Amino acid sequence: MKEKVYLCIDLKSFYASVECVERGLDPMTTNLVVADPTRSDKTICLAVSPALKALGVRNRCRVFEIPKTIEYIMAPPRLQKYIDYSAEIYGVYLNYISKDDIYIYSIDECFIDVTDYLKLYGKTPREMAQFLMNEITGRVGVRATCGIGTNLYLAKVALDITAKHSPDFIGELDELSYREKLWDHRPITDFWRVGSGTAKRLAKYGIYTMGDITDADEDLMYKVFGIDAELLIDHAWGIEPTEIKDIKEYRPKTNSISRGQVLMRDYKFEEGRIIVKEMMELIALEMVQKNVVTESVTLQVGYSNKLEAEPAHGTMGFDFPTNAGSLMVEKISELYDRIMDEDLPIRRVFITCNNIKEKTEEKQLNFFETALEEDLKRENDMQQAINSIKHKFGKNAMFKAMDLEEAATTLERNLQIGGHKSGNEKK
Repeated sequence: MKEKVYLCIDLKSFYASVECVERGLDPMTTNLVVADPTRSDKTICLAVSPALKALGVRNRCRVFEIPKTIEYIMAPPRLQKYIDYSAEIYGVYLNYISKDDIYIYSIDECFIDVTDYLKLYGKTPREMAQFLMNEITGRVGVRATCGIGTNLYLAKVALDITAKHSPDFIGELDELSYREKLWDHRPITDFWRVGSGTAKRLAKYGIYTMGDITDADEDLMYKVFGIDAELLIDHAWGIEPTEIKDIKEYRPKTNSISRGQVLMRDYKFEEGRIIVKEMMELIALEMVQKNVVTESVTLQVGYSNKLEAEPAHGTMGFDFPTNAGSLMVEKISELYDRIMDEDLPIRRVFITCNNIKEKTEEKQLNFFETALEEDLKRENDMQQAINSIKHKFGKNAMFKAMDLEEAATTLERNLQIGGHKSGNEKK
């Protein structure tokens, strides 16, 4: 069987690089941060240019953490611009690689199976990586780094750990070189899918490296991590059987729709209810657009960062699968009142609609349900009309009176992508 060759390509300091390119500047020599100047200096920098990183400024730092002695450009985030650039770069890949062999991992990172393309283009894996990186820089102006591996995991680790130390920004690993070079590497959190929580649990048993995991007692690993131990052990040996086609073919047994919001200040109990109702209204409209319904809704509300209180959490079911905004807002309001501590300030809200399924007309109605069904049909028609107007004239073309409340956030968030300015606010 032919040995697989995967590339994992990452766009260097993507948001900051795009802002530099837009200004005709070189991100490798320009000090630039992407952060919203209208927020306080505690706001997080979404990206810092490679030039700033070279000066010791870490990515995702807060503005006030940047040394006052460093001069830099602050670029307001333009999420739609970054999405457009990412799409253009995907188009570069498609000039040479089938979409079936590309998996987009994030806006600035992707996996590519180049196994069958090396002979086609007459290139070694490293030459293929360099070729694609050069194409990205030449056509779009953004620089890239790349990991090469014999499986997806090794390609990702080669990118995250070894590429940054390579003169050509390309790292390359197979199972043997991975064990030789990285079994003693620290910290273990540098490895894909090993977070700080996992690292702390491993440290309790004297496990600090991937090599330590291979020496650990497997029964202990499964006792501590359950089924996740299998992934940890495989990765410690450099093994990853999953391929891109497996990811593309995967279908979850159940689906959900989740939305979250971190508030810019502490909210009082009544203000929090407005946020919850706004979010539920928007989710209901999204479900109508997708022609899906939900069986239940879960609400989690986090209290102020100043408190150590556990988040409020609860789930409430519907009498029948629905996407009717009126019913969903009514239920989420009841749930909010039931689980919340009215005296504690609120900072985070997360809503999940569970067991999402396609809406059907198979339900047989009895005499008493007919009137309700007619009401819901009228509401569904209205929701579809609202979606049509929003699609044509913008998300803020129609809104409810509660969206004008001082505590409301929908109108502002409709101008954002991922909680940050889209760059199209004037449109």
